[in-house]
Amino acid sequence: MDSFQALLARQDGDQITASIETLDASELPPGDVTIRVAYSSVNYKDALALTPRGGVVRDYPIVPGIDLTGEVVESGSADFAVGDQVLAHGYAIGTGHHGGYAEYVRLPADQVVALGSLTPREGAAIGTAGFTAALSVEALIAHGITPQDGPIVVTGATGGVGSVSVDLLAAAGFQVVASTGKAEAADHLRALGAAEVIARLPEDPDAKPRPLGKARWAGAVDCVGGATLADVISTLEYGGAVAASGLTGGPGLNTTVLPFILRGVSLLGIDSVLLPIGPRRALWERLGGERKPRHLDDVTHEVDVKDVVEVIDQVRAGKYSGRAVVRVAGGF
Repeated sequence: MDSFQALLARQDGDQITASIETLDASELPPGDVTIRVAYSSVNYKDALALTPRGGVVRDYPIVPGIDLTGEVVESGSADFAVGDQVLAHGYAIGTGHHGGYAEYVRLPADQVVALGSLTPREGAAIGTAGFTAALSVEALIAHGITPQDGPIVVTGATGGVGSVSVDLLAAAGFQVVASTGKAEAADHLRALGAAEVIARLPEDPDAKPRPLGKARWAGAVDCVGGATLADVISTLEYGGAVAASGLTGGPGLNTTVLPFILRGVSLLGIDSVLLPIGPRRALWERLGGERKPRHLDDVTHEVDVKDVVEVIDQVRAGKYSGRAVVRVAGGF
């Protein structure tokens, strides 16, 4: 392998452009494991990588794609052999060094996970978004929230994290309330397991935020942030918790201490980027077993890597629903 194709993002002043280029093998970063990529996916961070002042890329040019699955073709690690099917996501993949929108990647062994019972396409369909959803659900369960405690609201429910969260929570026996601005997606969300579909939160975006609202939710998975997260915090039941991982509604959080000191609620931060490899591999093993999403095919759409920029534009604009699996092998 002397050269390979990749979707390379370049910065030109205040513009970010992306095009298919041929890269030399010497441009792969140092690492123990070289992987022939089969699939990647589209996440909001990939959209930020192609957004001027998106804040996630250290230096351009870079190959985006924070997720990848594929086959090991070279290994200097005892943990992986040539021919192993693997996945990787998070860390600096697609933001600090070349990521999954390329025919080949090279990574440290301690950033690589065996696919186990999952196929490469299934691993990409779950990807960072599905993994983050699973982390969120596990965090709520570990906090002690049970299906008997009441409804769980999922905000941004049609997105990658939200849709998989609805699926996983319903499978675990929870009454799931899906919050979305896409009214046309109601039937789809119910098919994933939502017991009820409501509009975006807060329901009156022009109303003055209240430090404490009427208690509605035993728990929540928030994929939005901003005013939505503030509303959720203020309407949690006593002892409730929200697992927060998103900022599509903005990074600010305008709230007070009242929900925390009067209702004993908890804000659980969810990070899939720097999670250590041990718990990362353990959760992926569960995602291939008892935590495997039931409706992967229903939330997944496939796109060739050569056409992925159009999908990224839709994700950035909040117009894309579900998970976009990026076909890299044969997709150039």
